[in-house]
Amino acid sequence: MASTPEQDLRVRPVRDEDFDQWRALYGKYAAFYGVAQSDDMARQVWSWLCDPSHDVSGLVVEDDSHTLVGLAHFRSFARPLSATIGCFLDDLFVDPAVRGAGAADLMLTELSRIASANSWSVVRWITADDNYRGRGKYDQYASRTTWVTYDMEPASRA
Repeated sequence: MASTPEQDLRVRPVRDEDFDQWRALYGKYAAFYGVAQSDDMARQVWSWLCDPSHDVSGLVVEDDSHTLVGLAHFRSFARPLSATIGCFLDDLFVDPAVRGAGAADLMLTELSRIASANSWSVVRWITADDNYRGRGKYDQYASRTTWVTYDMEPASRA
């Protein structure tokens, strides 16, 4: 578990007892991106995070009063062209009240450590084009790619 001495923030894996605080942060994250997030949806994601056999894992950042101030969700993914396994960072969020205190740095550093420990070839993520503050932080840790992302709807089930 890494920490920042100036704010006494610590990064660690999610724990069962984190649900209520995690849910509040995840709700803020969904609102930031304008995504409707029901309690059922949040409970589904939480069940993934608490299931060691599921692909999705989670990190949280807590302060010295054990208040959660950040979250990250990630998973491994196959990279057939390079015949390697990478890490995909699905979600990263820091409570706006503590942005700039080092929570994002802790999570990105921990993800880099986890990727190294698992011999993953890359940590990859996407963000909104207009997420300027986030992109400023991400530029400190990663290289922006030239890839364009597409979303395709599945065929209708008949």
